Amino acid sequence: MVRAFIPRILCVLLISLLGSATASAKGRLLIYAGAASKPPTDEAVRRFEEKTGIKTDVIFGGSGYVLAQMKLAREGDLYFPGSSDYMDKAKREGDVIADTERIIVYLVSAINVQKGNPHRIRGLKDLIRPGITVAIANPEGVCVGAYAVEIIENQFSPEEKQAFRKNLLNYTASCEKTATAISLKQVDAVIGWGVFNHWDPDRIETIPLKPSEIVRVGYIPIAISRFTQNRKQAESFIEFLTGEEGRAIFARHHYFAHPEEAFSWLGATKPVGGEYTVPREWLQK
Repeated sequence: MVRAFIPRILCVLLISLLGSATASAKGRLLIYAGAASKPPTDEAVRRFEEKTGIKTDVIFGGSGYVLAQMKLAREGDLYFPGSSDYMDKAKREGDVIADTERIIVYLVSAINVQKGNPHRIRGLKDLIRPGITVAIANPEGVCVGAYAVEIIENQFSPEEKQAFRKNLLNYTASCEKTATAISLKQVDAVIGWGVFNHWDPDRIETIPLKPSEIVRVGYIPIAISRFTQNRKQAESFIEFLTGEEGRAIFARHHYFAHPEEAFSWLGATKPVGGEYTVPREWLQK
């Protein structure tokens, strides 16, 4: 009788543990996010967890890279890329539930330099001066890198593009690493987002581009992944981001809540969102 009773206890314990694990999984969110939103997203996730008790994990990286990771793993509850380009791709390929998409904030491309601007970089053409070192994010998988290439292709002659590529020290793997390249003085300048100086105000300075040099204003969207097993919790996270408290968090980090704010900072009205196909020559450094 004792021998028969012990396996039954083990079975009950195993079922109990499995049930607890399932309940835990249902109360947990996994977000695949472009690093363009990392500082405010980190804060928003902490506050969301405090309010709801829903544990939320975020995998940050280049928007294209985390999309590929989400598809390969066939998991994740939310896709939160750094621009419309990869969200449009995700919708087209059925990786997100299209009608759940919401726009969170807007971004404008800019030049970012070391605090104090020691190399006196005042504009785009200064990036082709001999001796200046530059980095951009890898345009194959990082939104801000694709925006940089779009600007270069529109503004530089073939000779100027060649001079720029001579100064191009490396590609970075995400927005976060693009900003870090300036913070750590690995390069003299990057073509990043205007908000980067607020990520590290003691070490990064932003040089706005001319309105004529900006092709389009970007935005950061979010949508529920087709792989989600926690749709209600995913919806609650979107509601938090788009609600008063979530918007206040992004505002504290100096992101633009509306296109008009981006236009005002830029000094011109521009197209918003869309997709850009990076020329093949830029897909390898």
